[in-house]
Amino acid sequence: MNRTARKRAAAALAGAALLVGGLTACDGGAKAGAGGGAAEEGATAGAARAPSPVDAVKASWLKTAAAKFATAEMSGTDSDGKTTTQAGTKGWYPSAHDLKIKGPTSESRSVMTDDVIYTELKNPIDGKPWMKLDLASGGKPGVRMNEDPAEYLALLLGQPKVALVPATATDTPGSRHYRAVLTGADLQAADESTKVMPEKDRRYLHESVKHLTVLETDVWIGKDGFPARVVTVGKDDKGTSSTTATFDGFGQVAPVKAPPADQVADFDAVLKGGS
Repeated sequence: MNRTARKRAAAALAGAALLVGGLTACDGGAKAGAGGGAAEEGATAGAARAPSPVDAVKASWLKTAAAKFATAEMSGTDSDGKTTTQAGTKGWYPSAHDLKIKGPTSESRSVMTDDVIYTELKNPIDGKPWMKLDLASGGKPGVRMNEDPAEYLALLLGQPKVALVPATATDTPGSRHYRAVLTGADLQAADESTKVMPEKDRRYLHESVKHLTVLETDVWIGKDGFPARVVTVGKDDKGTSSTTATFDGFGQVAPVKAPPADQVADFDAVLKGGS
Protein backbone atom coordinates (compact mmCIF):
# COMPACT_ATOMS: atom_id res chain seq x y z
CA MET A 1 0.00 0.00 0.00
CA ASN A 2 1.53 3.35 -1.01
CA ARG A 3 2.08 6.43 1.13
CA THR A 4 -0.99 8.20 -0.29
CA ALA A 5 -3.26 5.36 0.76
CA ARG A 6 -1.80 5.40 4.25
CA LYS A 7 -2.44 9.15 4.49
CA ARG A 8 -6.07 8.54 3.51
CA ALA A 9 -6.31 5.92 6.21
CA ALA A 10 -4.92 8.33 8.77
CA ALA A 11 -7.50 10.92 7.70
CA ALA A 12 -10.24 8.35 8.20
CA LEU A 13 -8.92 7.65 11.68
CA ALA A 14 -9.00 11.36 12.50
CA GLY A 15 -12.67 11.43 11.56
CA ALA A 16 -13.38 8.43 13.75
CA ALA A 17 -11.53 10.09 16.62
CA LEU A 18 -14.25 12.73 16.76
CA LEU A 19 -16.44 9.98 18.19
CA VAL A 20 -13.92 7.95 20.18
CA GLY A 21 -12.31 10.75 22.19
CA GLY A 22 -15.36 12.07 23.61
CA LEU A 23 -16.91 14.14 24.83
CA THR A 24 -20.83 15.99 26.09
CA ALA A 25 -39.00 21.07 42.68
CA CYS A 26 -41.82 21.73 40.20
CA ASP A 27 -43.84 24.93 40.36
CA GLY A 28 -46.57 23.58 38.09
CA GLY A 29 -48.88 22.30 40.86
CA ALA A 30 -52.48 23.40 40.87
CA LYS A 31 -53.23 26.55 42.83
CA ALA A 32 -56.07 26.47 45.26
CA GLY A 33 -59.08 28.45 44.18
CA ALA A 34 -61.20 30.61 46.43
CA GLY A 35 -62.47 28.48 49.26
CA GLY A 36 -59.65 25.85 48.87
CA GLY A 37 -61.18 22.55 49.99
CA ALA A 38 -61.44 19.98 47.21
CA ALA A 39 -58.93 21.79 44.94
CA GLU A 40 -56.31 21.69 47.68
CA GLU A 41 -56.98 18.00 48.34
CA GLY A 42 -56.66 17.24 44.62
CA ALA A 43 -53.38 19.13 44.38
CA THR A 44 -52.02 17.34 47.44
CA ALA A 45 -52.98 13.95 46.04
CA GLY A 46 -51.35 14.80 42.71
CA ALA A 47 -48.15 15.91 44.44
CA ALA A 48 -48.08 12.66 46.43
CA ARG A 49 -48.29 10.63 43.24
CA ALA A 50 -45.51 12.56 41.48
CA PRO A 51 -42.31 10.48 41.31
CA SER A 52 -39.12 11.77 42.88
CA PRO A 53 -36.48 13.05 40.43
CA VAL A 54 -34.39 9.92 41.01
CA ASP A 55 -37.38 7.65 40.33
CA ALA A 56 -38.42 9.68 37.28
CA VAL A 57 -34.94 9.39 35.77
CA LYS A 58 -34.79 5.65 36.41
CA ALA A 59 -38.26 5.11 34.87
CA SER A 60 -37.20 7.06 31.78
CA TRP A 61 -33.95 5.09 31.57
CA LEU A 62 -35.82 1.77 31.70
CA LYS A 63 -38.18 2.87 28.94
CA THR A 64 -35.38 4.33 26.83
CA ALA A 65 -33.16 1.26 27.27
CA ALA A 66 -35.92 -0.91 25.80
CA ALA A 67 -36.39 1.37 22.76
CA LYS A 68 -32.86 0.64 21.40
CA PHE A 69 -32.83 3.31 18.65
CA ALA A 70 -33.79 6.97 18.07
CA THR A 71 -33.01 9.85 15.74
CA ALA A 72 -30.49 12.36 17.06
CA GLU A 73 -29.20 15.85 16.37
CA MET A 74 -26.15 16.86 18.38
CA SER A 75 -23.69 19.71 18.67
CA GLY A 76 -20.55 19.44 20.77
CA THR A 77 -17.84 21.97 21.57
CA ASP A 78 -14.52 20.70 22.94
CA SER A 79 -12.10 22.42 25.33
CA ASP A 80 -10.32 24.02 22.34
CA GLY A 81 -13.52 25.70 21.22
CA LYS A 82 -13.97 23.47 18.16
CA THR A 83 -17.57 22.50 17.38
CA THR A 84 -18.72 19.26 15.77
CA THR A 85 -22.29 18.43 14.78
CA GLN A 86 -23.88 15.02 14.28
CA ALA A 87 -27.24 14.04 12.81
CA GLY A 88 -28.75 10.63 12.16
CA THR A 89 -29.50 7.47 14.13
CA LYS A 90 -28.24 6.53 17.58
CA GLY A 91 -28.49 3.02 19.01
CA TRP A 92 -27.62 1.55 22.40
CA TYR A 93 -27.24 -1.81 24.14
CA PRO A 94 -25.30 -2.56 21.96
CA SER A 95 -23.84 0.79 20.91
CA ALA A 96 -24.52 1.84 17.33
CA HIS A 97 -24.89 4.89 15.12
CA ASP A 98 -25.30 6.06 11.54
CA LEU A 99 -24.41 9.74 11.47
CA LYS A 100 -23.46 12.63 9.26
CA ILE A 101 -20.62 14.40 11.07
CA LYS A 102 -19.47 17.95 10.40
CA GLY A 103 -16.32 19.30 12.00
CA PRO A 104 -14.59 22.69 11.62
CA THR A 105 -12.83 21.56 8.43
CA SER A 106 -14.36 18.21 7.50
CA GLU A 107 -17.57 16.37 6.78
CA SER A 108 -18.11 12.62 6.75
CA ARG A 109 -20.51 9.78 7.38
CA SER A 110 -19.82 7.38 10.23
CA VAL A 111 -21.44 4.03 10.96
CA MET A 112 -20.78 2.12 14.19
CA THR A 113 -21.92 -1.34 15.22
CA ASP A 114 -20.78 -2.21 18.74
CA ASP A 115 -16.97 -1.80 18.77
CA VAL A 116 -16.40 -1.19 15.06
CA ILE A 117 -16.53 2.23 13.37
CA TYR A 118 -16.87 2.53 9.59
CA THR A 119 -15.91 5.89 8.05
CA GLU A 120 -17.00 6.74 4.52
CA LEU A 121 -14.03 7.81 2.37
CA LYS A 122 -14.05 10.63 -0.14
CA ASN A 123 -11.31 8.78 -2.02
CA PRO A 124 -11.82 4.97 -1.95
CA ILE A 125 -8.83 2.75 -1.18
CA ASP A 126 -8.45 -0.19 -3.56
CA GLY A 127 -11.97 0.58 -4.77
CA LYS A 128 -13.41 0.32 -1.26
CA PRO A 129 -15.42 3.38 -0.10
CA TRP A 130 -15.36 2.55 3.64
CA MET A 131 -12.58 2.35 6.24
CA LYS A 132 -13.04 0.06 9.26
CA LEU A 133 -11.55 0.77 12.68
CA ASP A 134 -11.99 -1.81 15.46
CA LEU A 135 -12.03 -0.01 18.81
CA ALA A 136 -11.42 -3.28 20.64
CA SER A 137 -8.57 -4.59 18.49
CA GLY A 138 -6.11 -6.66 20.47
CA GLY A 139 -8.84 -7.62 22.91
CA LYS A 140 -8.74 -4.30 24.78
CA PRO A 141 -11.96 -2.27 24.58
CA GLY A 142 -11.66 1.39 23.65
CA VAL A 143 -12.92 3.85 26.26
CA ARG A 144 -15.64 6.10 24.87
CA MET A 145 -18.97 7.71 25.49
CA ASN A 146 -21.66 6.68 23.06
CA GLU A 147 -23.60 9.92 23.69
CA ASP A 148 -26.96 8.23 23.35
CA PRO A 149 -30.11 9.11 25.35
CA ALA A 150 -29.91 6.01 27.58
CA GLU A 151 -26.31 6.82 28.45
CA TYR A 152 -27.12 10.43 29.36
CA LEU A 153 -29.86 9.21 31.70
CA ALA A 154 -27.47 6.60 33.13
CA LEU A 155 -25.18 9.42 34.27
CA LEU A 156 -27.99 10.48 36.61
CA LEU A 157 -28.98 7.05 37.91
CA GLY A 158 -29.03 6.96 41.70
CA GLN A 159 -27.80 10.55 42.00
CA PRO A 160 -29.51 12.31 44.94
CA LYS A 161 -28.47 15.69 43.52
CA VAL A 162 -30.93 15.38 40.62
CA ALA A 163 -33.60 18.09 40.98
CA LEU A 164 -36.80 18.97 39.15
CA VAL A 165 -36.45 22.45 37.65
CA PRO A 166 -39.48 24.78 37.59
CA ALA A 167 -41.16 24.88 34.19
CA THR A 168 -40.54 27.84 31.87
CA ALA A 169 -42.26 29.15 28.76
CA THR A 170 -39.50 27.66 26.57
CA ASP A 171 -40.09 24.08 27.77
CA THR A 172 -42.07 21.73 25.55
CA PRO A 173 -45.59 21.44 27.03
CA GLY A 174 -45.84 18.39 29.26
CA SER A 175 -42.08 17.90 29.59
CA ARG A 176 -40.19 17.92 32.87
CA HIS A 177 -36.74 19.42 33.25
CA TYR A 178 -34.27 17.65 35.54
CA ARG A 179 -30.85 19.02 36.45
CA ALA A 180 -27.81 17.80 38.36
CA VAL A 181 -24.36 19.27 38.99
CA LEU A 182 -22.10 16.33 39.82
CA THR A 183 -18.49 16.19 40.97
CA GLY A 184 -16.04 13.55 39.85
CA ALA A 185 -16.54 11.85 43.22
CA ASP A 186 -20.32 11.81 42.66
CA LEU A 187 -19.88 10.13 39.28
CA GLN A 188 -17.63 7.43 40.68
CA ALA A 189 -19.85 6.81 43.70
CA ALA A 190 -22.84 6.24 41.42
CA ASP A 191 -21.13 3.40 39.62
CA GLU A 192 -23.07 0.93 41.76
CA SER A 193 -26.36 2.39 40.51
CA THR A 194 -25.33 1.90 36.89
CA LYS A 195 -25.18 -1.88 37.37
CA VAL A 196 -28.68 -2.01 35.89
CA MET A 197 -26.88 -1.38 32.60
CA PRO A 198 -25.29 -4.12 30.48
CA GLU A 199 -21.87 -4.75 32.02
CA LYS A 200 -19.88 -3.79 28.93
CA ASP A 201 -21.69 -0.46 28.54
CA ARG A 202 -21.46 0.24 32.25
CA ARG A 203 -17.70 -0.29 32.12
CA TYR A 204 -17.35 2.04 29.13
CA LEU A 205 -19.37 4.75 30.86
CA HIS A 206 -17.51 4.39 34.15
CA GLU A 207 -14.12 4.70 32.44
CA SER A 208 -15.14 7.53 30.11
CA VAL A 209 -16.08 9.93 32.94
CA LYS A 210 -13.06 9.29 35.16
CA HIS A 211 -11.31 12.42 33.90
CA LEU A 212 -14.19 14.76 34.77
CA THR A 213 -14.06 17.01 37.81
CA VAL A 214 -17.55 18.45 37.27
CA LEU A 215 -20.46 17.42 35.07
CA GLU A 216 -23.54 19.61 34.69
CA THR A 217 -26.45 17.77 33.08
CA ASP A 218 -29.90 19.02 32.09
CA VAL A 219 -32.45 16.51 30.79
CA TRP A 220 -35.94 17.26 29.52
CA ILE A 221 -38.18 14.18 29.74
CA GLY A 222 -41.29 14.38 27.55
CA LYS A 223 -44.78 13.35 28.57
CA ASP A 224 -44.14 10.09 26.67
CA GLY A 225 -41.41 9.26 29.20
CA PHE A 226 -38.48 9.59 26.77
CA PRO A 227 -35.65 12.15 27.04
CA ALA A 228 -36.28 14.75 24.34
CA ARG A 229 -33.36 17.07 25.01
CA VAL A 230 -30.06 16.89 26.87
CA VAL A 231 -27.48 19.59 27.62
CA THR A 232 -24.19 18.71 29.34
CA VAL A 233 -21.17 20.74 30.40
CA GLY A 234 -18.09 18.80 31.48
CA LYS A 235 -14.95 20.15 33.13
CA ASP A 236 -11.54 18.51 33.50
CA ASP A 237 -7.90 19.57 33.66
CA LYS A 238 -7.98 20.45 29.94
CA GLY A 239 -10.87 22.88 30.21
CA THR A 240 -14.60 22.84 29.51
CA SER A 241 -16.58 20.96 26.86
CA SER A 242 -20.30 20.96 26.17
CA THR A 243 -22.92 19.01 24.24
CA THR A 244 -26.49 19.78 23.24
CA ALA A 245 -28.59 16.90 21.90
CA THR A 246 -32.20 16.35 20.85
CA PHE A 247 -33.79 12.93 20.36
CA ASP A 248 -36.98 11.68 18.72
CA GLY A 249 -38.54 8.60 17.14
CA PHE A 250 -37.70 6.22 19.97
CA GLY A 251 -38.11 2.62 18.87
CA GLN A 252 -39.31 3.73 15.43
CA VAL A 253 -35.95 3.87 13.67
CA ALA A 254 -34.52 1.04 11.60
CA PRO A 255 -31.52 -0.69 13.23
CA VAL A 256 -28.06 0.36 12.07
CA LYS A 257 -26.36 -1.98 9.58
CA ALA A 258 -22.66 -2.19 8.79
CA PRO A 259 -21.54 -1.58 5.17
CA PRO A 260 -21.09 -4.71 3.01
CA ALA A 261 -17.79 -6.42 3.84
CA ASP A 262 -16.53 -6.24 0.25
CA GLN A 263 -16.76 -2.43 0.39
CA VAL A 264 -14.65 -2.04 3.53
CA ALA A 265 -10.90 -1.53 3.88
CA ASP A 266 -9.36 -2.41 7.24
CA PHE A 267 -7.47 0.49 8.84
CA ASP A 268 -4.84 -1.68 10.53
CA ALA A 269 -4.27 -3.68 7.36
CA VAL A 270 -3.77 -0.51 5.30
CA LEU A 271 -1.24 0.89 7.76
CA LYS A 272 0.71 -2.37 7.65
CA GLY A 273 0.78 -2.31 3.84
CA GLY A 274 3.84 -1.55 1.75
CA SER A 275 5.33 1.95 1.48
